Amino acid sequence: MLAFSTCWNNSRHTDGERMIEEIVELGFSHIELSHGMTIAKLPGIRNAFQRGLFTCSGVHNYFPSPVEVMIDAPDAYEFTSHRPFDRQRAMEMTLRTLDLAAEFGARYLVLHMGSVPLNPKKWTKPLTAMVAEGRAHDADFIKTRIAFVKKREKTGPLYFNRAIEALEKIAGHAETLGVRLAIESRSRFEDMPTEREMLALQKHFADCPWVGYWHDFGHVQLKHNLGLLDHHEWLERISPHLIGGHVHDVEWPARDHRVPFGGTLDYASLLRFFPTGCPLVWELSPTRDADEIRQALLRWRSEFPERS
Repeated sequence: MLAFSTCWNNSRHTDGERMIEEIVELGFSHIELSHGMTIAKLPGIRNAFQRGLFTCSGVHNYFPSPVEVMIDAPDAYEFTSHRPFDRQRAMEMTLRTLDLAAEFGARYLVLHMGSVPLNPKKWTKPLTAMVAEGRAHDADFIKTRIAFVKKREKTGPLYFNRAIEALEKIAGHAETLGVRLAIESRSRFEDMPTEREMLALQKHFADCPWVGYWHDFGHVQLKHNLGLLDHHEWLERISPHLIGGHVHDVEWPARDHRVPFGGTLDYASLLRFFPTGCPLVWELSPTRDADEIRQALLRWRSEFPERS
């Protein structure tokens, strides 16, 4: 199933119905309702849904945004936070989002699980800068990356356990509603979960069919570019748990959410890990041009007709 995320045009619209119409005009009939949505857009989205304009492939937490958060901030409240209020608010908003996902007939809910208290300005950003400067094989880069991995491994367990505890509570409601929980791969190693933690999370929920993995092509490629994983090897290993994926491209080394075919990703080699019918959602930056998207969609349908 090929779908399109509202993250592309959400910020340009006050009317949810017109927002949906613009995406349909691009050539998509399946839509993922994404984070950053104001509650004021819900009536228009409902109108578009009742008119049969689109099928809701899935929803991305939090939908709509918490009313007290004035910007698009899907990580405003984290399940891993040291603040009990934040963890409780994350839970409340997620359960509410699940109810709305069920209302729109969504197959899945994409979840961010949080982060650990390591500053990306100290770790991910300097590593990315060194890669951009062509220093990926320098001793300083390798030393910093090893130190980063060690620090992240040491810091992770407490926050991983908080994520697991939250998921255990959410999974029961997801089962009642028939909506799968799709745990997203993140773009930074400071985020929860890392790939090792993702495998442990999937093992923990091995007997729960309502928890699975959501592959973000761009996020994983960013970590691939830092030498923290191999994109193909990771997909092969995690593929038994796949629910779907966010499709976007990456301009070397770290500009993601580009239009497909506008960056470095080899989709043909990556898509073979995705079962036929698996949701593939184009999740593009609001800066991307509509004509560029239409041209990429024509190419996609030509090259991957079975995934269109």
